[in-house]
Amino acid sequence: MAIVYLLIGLIAFAAIGVPLAFSIGATCIAYLSAVRPMFLSMMPQRIWNGVYSELMIAMPLFMLAGELMNTGGITKRIINFCMELLRPIRGGLGEVNIVASMIFGGISGSSVADTSALGSILIPAMEQEGYPPDASAGITVASSTMGMIIPPSTPMVVYAMISGASIGALFMAGAVPGILIGLTQLILVYVISHRKGWHPAHSNFSAKRFWKAIFSGIPALLMPLFIIVCVSFGICTASESAGVAVLYSMIVGFFIYKELTWKDVWNALKKTLISSSSVMIIIGFSSIFTWVLTIQKVPDLVANFFMSMNVPAWGIALMFDVLILIIGTFIDVSPAILMLTPIMLPVMQSYGFTALQFGAMLITGLAIGLVTPPVGMCLNACNKINRMPIISIFKGALPYITCNMLVLIMISLFPALTTWLPALLGY
Repeated sequence: MAIVYLLIGLIAFAAIGVPLAFSIGATCIAYLSAVRPMFLSMMPQRIWNGVYSELMIAMPLFMLAGELMNTGGITKRIINFCMELLRPIRGGLGEVNIVASMIFGGISGSSVADTSALGSILIPAMEQEGYPPDASAGITVASSTMGMIIPPSTPMVVYAMISGASIGALFMAGAVPGILIGLTQLILVYVISHRKGWHPAHSNFSAKRFWKAIFSGIPALLMPLFIIVCVSFGICTASESAGVAVLYSMIVGFFIYKELTWKDVWNALKKTLISSSSVMIIIGFSSIFTWVLTIQKVPDLVANFFMSMNVPAWGIALMFDVLILIIGTFIDVSPAILMLTPIMLPVMQSYGFTALQFGAMLITGLAIGLVTPPVGMCLNACNKINRMPIISIFKGALPYITCNMLVLIMISLFPALTTWLPALLGY
């Protein structure tokens, strides 16, 4: 019964507008004061242990690398590269948006950064080429969901810390689902663009223009490849590769593209400090919440509940997918990972799901929540760019989000989609 009061308190604090991290902290303090007052003295140590992890160093460094690449001239090179790559099939800016998001997702590791960086350039350009405003915004936010699935992925770093799974294996587990989402969205955008006449007129191939775009984009394309190879093959740890990514992005911005300034570096540091510190605070207080759930044996209670239902594994997987979609609608990605993983991972493992498959399902499902109101962080980022109502952006994104849902069901029912590549690489 005490755990019911704990959850009610958390919902009540969040409902009155208390930031989620402090909602979790206040609820846990109130619970321990009433039920286990002798444990209050352990809270500071638990909070510290929650964030004191070498793996967590990678998160702010990946964020910083993404910010530096955003301001260092990388974004427009990626777009130019994609335009030349898709020109032979008369690919319009809708297709360019999808492919650019697949590449950019491997640089920033953040869907919100993807929306902000690519959207600020592509949304106005798409509207000038005849795309309706809702379609321009919808394609942008839907394609940006790949940013947290295709490696490197900041949410996967958070999940690895909680679950104990290998970060390299998680990166590989997310690669196939991320690519599948990109390909299905690309096909759908091509079909819709063809039917509605959004494709550009045929233009003659220019070898000079093509090779210029290719060579200009190579420094940007090498970044995600370098990170994936280094982490997956054990050349360096995730934290070390993130540090090298920061150094690489500064070298490219200062000396190759020559568009990065020290003012940009300072602004990137400030943005990274704000973003990463807010996540760290949530992680610290969430570790207390997880500890309290463990004291109350909530994972065991949930596991027994599902086992008593006599539902096959595929049914449990689909039920979990629905749960992710509901929670992702109201809670941001990192807090949702921190609260769901300790409860649901043991349950899913009891049904034969591996930590890799569970992580891929969790992050793929929560990515959809980034484009569903009311929380929808990508919707809010897009709203700041084009000032469209969030509901209008969501309606424009809805056809393309069905691709994400299709892939989520596929990886839930077919484990090989998430485990084949890690197994191939020896994980």
